[in-house]
Amino acid sequence: MSSVLDVLRERGFVAQTTHDEPLERLLREEKVTCYIGFDPTADSLHVGHLLQIMTLAHMQRAGHRPIALVGGGTAMIGDPSGRTEMRQMMTRETVAHNAACIKAQLSRYLDFSDDKALLVDNGDWLLPLNYVEFLREVGAHFSVNRMLTAEAYKSRMERGLTFIEFNYMLMQAYDFLLLYRKYGCRLEMGGDDQWSNILAGADLIRRVEGVEVYGITSPLITTAAGTKMGKTAAGAVWLDAKRTSPYEFYQYWRNADDADVERFLALYTLLPMDEVRRLGALKDKEINEAKRILAFEVTKLAHGEAEALAAQKAAEAVFGSGGDEAAMPTTVISAEELAGGIGLVDLMVRAGLAPSKKEARRLVEQGGVQVNGVTVTDVATMVDDGDVQGERILLKKGKKTFHRVVVK
Repeated sequence: MSSVLDVLRERGFVAQTTHDEPLERLLREEKVTCYIGFDPTADSLHVGHLLQIMTLAHMQRAGHRPIALVGGGTAMIGDPSGRTEMRQMMTRETVAHNAACIKAQLSRYLDFSDDKALLVDNGDWLLPLNYVEFLREVGAHFSVNRMLTAEAYKSRMERGLTFIEFNYMLMQAYDFLLLYRKYGCRLEMGGDDQWSNILAGADLIRRVEGVEVYGITSPLITTAAGTKMGKTAAGAVWLDAKRTSPYEFYQYWRNADDADVERFLALYTLLPMDEVRRLGALKDKEINEAKRILAFEVTKLAHGEAEALAAQKAAEAVFGSGGDEAAMPTTVISAEELAGGIGLVDLMVRAGLAPSKKEARRLVEQGGVQVNGVTVTDVATMVDDGDVQGERILLKKGKKTFHRVVVK
């Protein structure tokens, strides 16, 4: 009899596990409460979080109960994992706002009704902690020598590791202990950079409660080009439609490298693996159908079927297959402003096609920008009402990024 661990392994979610056979048996025989932590450092999760979100979705689909932990307490300290600089600390008000936004995004993937999934904030128990009691209950079980061997700390030692960050491992371990005590949580999951923290939590529970709990880490995903998931020249690819439109989100996946398609279908969609392998085996021009399905399926999960269809139609309109252009990313400017002329460089930054004027100029000079299908290489180019075609101006960056400027 297979377990959800077999599903996660087959689809590429598993890097390391603790106590392989007992964990496999537990997931086959019992309904397990599991958790993953999310940093509430912004009011939206991004594509880099999707692997963990999909892990929780698979756990719930297999009958287990996922907990999404928002690190409202630990965010006020900062996780040193994967960082060479100290993270910015946050206020409780900001954390509460971000947590509410994150829950709305997670609700696309998880069913929170009737406690089928839970969203908790570790600030609820970390912030009221009595420091002396915490040191007696938790700190007594940690060896400083052992902690310093953790990769998260080693990478910071040369530049300097603050004492406040040094406490992070203890606090994350305490999260696992509290979730075990309150909800019977017996499985913590996270990225492979969290391995040391997960082991610390499992060891603390074993010492304090005398029970075995488990951990699973997932690989740190990069694209075939070696870039982090969800990172583009213009910034992060967000799950919030106000930060990254459904069209831009769709296009991110539609533009995936051929070598990434099968892996992304397995990780970021719920398509059966037989279908994933069939699509992944397509070659040459046929791989575009697999990319189209990838983009649609991932966008449907993040934004709903209606938005996915609209994004697909907009993409097809741009690439000559008919459809509705209205779902394309759009910037609205007034007729009065356009009559006076707007510098193309300024317009690109305003439309989000470049993060800075310097980058916009570079793109123009290298022939990477078109206005209404015409390549422009003069950085001094002005865009005015004479460029309006059908009540809009169509900007293009590179081969596949389009933006509509609507005049009102």
